[in-house]
Amino acid sequence: MKPMNRSDDFKPQRRALLRRSSAALATALGAGNLANLLLGGGTAQAADYKALVCVYLYGGNDGCNTVVPTDTARYAQYSTVRGALALPRANLVALPGTAFGLHPALSALADACAAGELAPVFNVGPLWAPLTKAGYRSALPSSPLVPDKLFSHIDQQVLCQTASTDALERSGWGGRAAEVLGTANPVISVGGVPRFGLTARQSAMVLPAPGTAIGAWGMRPEDMAWAPAVSRKDPFQLLHAQAQDVALADAYRAMQTDALAVADRLSGLVASLPGGSSANAVIDQAFSAVIAGGQLTTPIAAQLYQVAKLVAGNAVVQGNRQLFFAEMDGFDTHGRQVDNGSPATGVHARLLKDLGDALAAFNRAMNALGLGSAVTTFTQSDFGRTFKPNASLGTDHGWGNHQLVLGGAVRGGVSYGVFPDLSLGGPDDVGTEAWELQGRWIPTTSIDQFAATLLSWFGANPTQLAAVLPNLANFGLTGRPAFL
Repeated sequence: MKPMNRSDDFKPQRRALLRRSSAALATALGAGNLANLLLGGGTAQAADYKALVCVYLYGGNDGCNTVVPTDTARYAQYSTVRGALALPRANLVALPGTAFGLHPALSALADACAAGELAPVFNVGPLWAPLTKAGYRSALPSSPLVPDKLFSHIDQQVLCQTASTDALERSGWGGRAAEVLGTANPVISVGGVPRFGLTARQSAMVLPAPGTAIGAWGMRPEDMAWAPAVSRKDPFQLLHAQAQDVALADAYRAMQTDALAVADRLSGLVASLPGGSSANAVIDQAFSAVIAGGQLTTPIAAQLYQVAKLVAGNAVVQGNRQLFFAEMDGFDTHGRQVDNGSPATGVHARLLKDLGDALAAFNRAMNALGLGSAVTTFTQSDFGRTFKPNASLGTDHGWGNHQLVLGGAVRGGVSYGVFPDLSLGGPDDVGTEAWELQGRWIPTTSIDQFAATLLSWFGANPTQLAAVLPNLANFGLTGRPAFL
């Protein structure tokens, strides 16, 4: 019998080191060289403007409590297995037209649900090709059917952000899409340095939080009121205007020139805070529930506020297609997922409340700007979590997970994908032995299929989809979730 493909839990110290390293790199890029990552210029906004916004939930969001079945039979299965983690059916946020509801902490999204602007996509995960439980159990260790290093944080983050089953894959599917579609900018990240935006030739353009100036120190637009700064910047620009004899030096010179130009163009837009500019009044109103004292109340609200400004100022940002990346951390809920026996007030609930409040504010802003149908937001996460709780009132690492898509173009009032059979040890659970009957779902929708729906709406044709998502052909033309 084939054992489960399991790796050790990602050590908290290791994750902290990686996250600090990413944060340090993002800070360094934002402080001076972030615009070096911009390749090419771009054109002003076109009439067919569209944006995709990825919100990545680091740690592995508990999809089983994010989207819950409400029909009698499946809810009974859910409440029996989940036990202390089970959410009361009466408290769930209704998803009209479906037999499902959202965690009550996502109540800020109730209006979007009622308007048909939000839909769940079930059991999404990394796959090389369609896979059954029998195929999983009988696959050889070298088989591409079983993704690398399942149930490992760092490896599954790579697979989700690259749409691959190879943990050594370097390029992200967002970055590949930007290159293949020839967008004016690479992926624009407001949440660190993601694999999602990486390719062999470019990385994401990393922008800091609202209130932070960008550009080379002493050469930012706000520094130009000081005469010595002007006298320093002029020769610096002249130096970089000179062609070089060495190809590498010439490439560096061109990137530095572009960096200064991008910083000059975006600095004011990036730095503005709530209440700081009348141009942001509509966005400020939409985000009012997550603003206090002129500041955004959570990191994810600040990130999505930044994206909202960049979408509203898309003529300044340049290009009629823009891809954004935002992130939240803390979803590795092995313990204390509930507080005082109430899953509505535990750590997962607090995380989802921050997420739901920020997503709702962002969606309100897009609608108020008249761009609701031009912007689609979606979630991704390392993996789902075990359906069966552990002994610490938490959940452990899984595989397939439920994702949310949000925006005016979303075909709401319907659920997408195949909801897993909730039987422990059933056809969708990887386990067979008693110790492994925990509800780790084998995905029924691949990340390639999920991404293909998003990118088709974004404007990618079949040839471009094949270039961005090389495993897509393994799934044929059917089974792609039509949520857009």
